[in-house]
Amino acid sequence: MSKLNAKMEMLEGNCAGNRIFYLAVPEDVVVNVTLCIGKTAQSRSGWTRVIIAKPFGYDGKSSALQTKGLLAYLNEDQLYRIDHRLGKDLIENLTALRFSNLVFEPLWSRTYIRNVQVVLSEDTGIENKGRYFDKYGIIRDIVQSHILQMIALFAMEPPTSLAGDDIRNEKVKVLRSMRQPTLQDVVLGQYKASIAKDGKSKVPGYLDEPDIDADSITPTFVAAVTYIDNARWDGVPFLIKAGIGLIKHSVEIRIQFRDVPGNLYRERCGRTVLGQATNELILQIQPDESIILKINNKIPGLGLQLDSSNLNLLYRDRNDTDILDSYEHLIMDVITGDNHLFMRSDELKATWDLLDPLLAEMEKNKVAPELYQFGGRGPIGAYYLGAKHGVRWADD
Repeated sequence: MSKLNAKMEMLEGNCAGNRIFYLAVPEDVVVNVTLCIGKTAQSRSGWTRVIIAKPFGYDGKSSALQTKGLLAYLNEDQLYRIDHRLGKDLIENLTALRFSNLVFEPLWSRTYIRNVQVVLSEDTGIENKGRYFDKYGIIRDIVQSHILQMIALFAMEPPTSLAGDDIRNEKVKVLRSMRQPTLQDVVLGQYKASIAKDGKSKVPGYLDEPDIDADSITPTFVAAVTYIDNARWDGVPFLIKAGIGLIKHSVEIRIQFRDVPGNLYRERCGRTVLGQATNELILQIQPDESIILKINNKIPGLGLQLDSSNLNLLYRDRNDTDILDSYEHLIMDVITGDNHLFMRSDELKATWDLLDPLLAEMEKNKVAPELYQFGGRGPIGAYYLGAKHGVRWADD
């Protein structure tokens, strides 16, 4: 780092030199590299910012040690913990959609919303990440950062401004208000070998992947239910589903609204609507960024029958511009100093405080995951879990 610092100072000359370090290094050397940067390679004429990639610790204790080491020579506002999945335009649009549209903001509470589903499914396997994934599993890899950040952005109170710390102040309040999930509200799964879509070749199961122990019980799927114990969201179930080796690639937030009281049209709903008609707002992040509003509409023709219809805003059709790659978006945020999509240390602690008891309980009881077919919809237990909380998964 001393040699690098000398080289950069030569290149910077008399100009103000701003420096960004992107640490694509193993977790166990992150603190040491950061210490070297902090002591010998910080800019003397401009700002210095350090981007740190996941994982952000294995549990609360290791994460706290990492944070302590990072803050030894750097300030909080110099740290940017990056999760590329948060760089999608629709994640940024979560707050814009809610706070700039009068039609949505009054509905954003327990009064009108029945449940919220946050779904991340991948149709691929672990793809040569066996050693890493078998250590961390789906909860540490996906839920701890990406899923909880999506929920925090969705559920937070209006910030006092769009400044990064004002938004992060509200996010951390949501994380601290979330109820700790227990094993009774969690379903774990692991994909097994199956036949490929061509009906001929065989797709290996998780235990057949390279670098995976034959008796591994690391989950590749998790479904969970949690609640946010505050005045806005009291009693509203937030359902989480994350997994790999599933039927399709999809990332979305699905908001199901309450039924219309005394619905005059309840006897005239089409077959696609179960019971009283339910409006839904779907924020689809992948594969195609779009906003979908499901409404009930009269079927054209004679008679008076209703069916559900989609009002669909597909980003690529509406905007004749290239949509930035996630990393492009986030690295530009680092350059401009916009840190609201990067976890602050107190947010990170809140996520581990939420998940540590569940992870400890899983390891103590050696919970075996339910097996599911690669390319399927995941464990059947996820559907029983939804029914237990009065929710029908609506991901297909």
